[in-house]
Amino acid sequence: MTVERPRIKRSRLKTYRYRHGDRPVDMKEEPYKSISHTVEFEINQPVQALFPLFSPEGEKQWAPGWDYENIMGTTRLHEDYLFLTSTHDHAATDAIWIVKKYDPEACRVQYYKIEPGEKVGVIEVACLQLGPQSSRVRVTYRYTGLSESGNRFVARFTKKDYKAFIEDWKMLIEAYFAKRARESIPASG
Repeated sequence: MTVERPRIKRSRLKTYRYRHGDRPVDMKEEPYKSISHTVEFEINQPVQALFPLFSPEGEKQWAPGWDYENIMGTTRLHEDYLFLTSTHDHAATDAIWIVKKYDPEACRVQYYKIEPGEKVGVIEVACLQLGPQSSRVRVTYRYTGLSESGNRFVARFTKKDYKAFIEDWKMLIEAYFAKRARESIPASG
């Protein structure tokens, strides 16, 4: 037996309104605003040492102030892995993170970052081995505003600011590896 779904004319659908301490956005008058930026950088480390740093646990090692709430009971990353953060990058409020894609063999991970009532982000990190001790990292952030304040964030999320943000990542990751190298050298004396 086939059940037919009722057809609803588009003109009869009500516009979506979302309230979160903000004026509701009438999507007929003010559509969601989106933006995407990608930046690449190189690190003098093998990809096997580098890629694990782009997990919730890995980021704690190099990103000052980064922490998350582990609600899965494991630190082993996998697709559909879920964790929470509060007040982090890009004017974030409390955020729900979901691993959308996780391919450790290809050194690629993609996250959904949901900030209810504000914005939704899709963050992708891909690492490529260039040589025995050299890797390229490509980081993409795509944001869509869900409210006036989310749309304002998207409007101010410039390529210049994003590039500076990712350059900070590179600097912090290089400092992390330099510190590890210093700590692994035996003290002479």
